[in-house]
Amino acid sequence: MKKIVMLVGLLLPTVFFAQAQSKYFTRTGAINFNAEGAMDDIEEVKAATKTATCVVDQASGQMEWAVLLKGFQFKSALMQEHFNENYVESDKFPKATFKGQIDNHANVKWTTDGTYPVVVNGKMTLHGVTKDLVAKGTVNVKGGKPALASDFLVKLSDYDIKIPSVVGTKIANEVKITVTANLEPFKK
Repeated sequence: MKKIVMLVGLLLPTVFFAQAQSKYFTRTGAINFNAEGAMDDIEEVKAATKTATCVVDQASGQMEWAVLLKGFQFKSALMQEHFNENYVESDKFPKATFKGQIDNHANVKWTTDGTYPVVVNGKMTLHGVTKDLVAKGTVNVKGGKPALASDFLVKLSDYDIKIPSVVGTKIANEVKITVTANLEPFKK
């Protein structure tokens, strides 16, 4: 009995270490969006943040993202104010999230250099609305370190984000989102 308890005691940390090694993480994921409409004579409607959090489990392909909406930076302070107060209502809905799965995660060699095309399938929550999202992307491994990249489109109307008619042609209903993240092994 003592041998069994001692064996379990020796193997348990190994199991936890192996589980931690299958996860990757970042707090510096970059998200850019472009919401420029048909009128190109105004200031560009673009913003970016480098404060998104992402966790990926290579074993299961599960992935989660979270970003504070107030972290998006615009060239114009007024545009940033309108974004937070009038469009995404960031005091009421402070973050956007994505929870999903890399459908073809078994094809990714997470420590072998190369570029691996992936398809991500899950649910994105923005402005209090959750919708299905499917996006193509890549896992690019360089020097044994994985990086994620994806471009996809989001319709603001799907998330109950209303564009006033006075700026209706200046801001697109369909917004291009670009996501990138350099991942590190998750450490507890």
